[in-house]
Amino acid sequence: MSINWTNTGLWALRIVAAIIMLQTLYFKFTAAEESVYIFSQIGMEPWGRIGTGVLELIASILILYPKTTGFGALLAIGLMGGALFFHITKLGVAVKNDGGQLFIYALIVFVSSAVLAFSYRSDFANYIKRFSSISAIL
Repeated sequence: MSINWTNTGLWALRIVAAIIMLQTLYFKFTAAEESVYIFSQIGMEPWGRIGTGVLELIASILILYPKTTGFGALLAIGLMGGALFFHITKLGVAVKNDGGQLFIYALIVFVSSAVLAFSYRSDFANYIKRFSSISAIL
């Protein structure tokens, strides 16, 4: 029995990205002190905290479902790009003495999602072909 390392690696990236995003939902949805602080600092409390949580839940589900992995990865890239941007410009790498843990998690999800989006890039081309075929019919 041989192991398909590419498939195994892609599943590992999916699981890592999804778990990191899913584990933050508790803090976002329960208005944990650190989450409220972060979104207050960037002027997006509470709507940004809740909206980001909903989008991270959607991205996680899409990433874990093989037919939509690429789309979930693109959504996660956007979300984590925003998180990294605010860490670099307003929050700092370390927030409330977390030692940079949230920044590192955002970076891990960003890189994992970038690899996934690249790996599933043919899905985007297929979707565009299908969508343009439907548009031509209408």
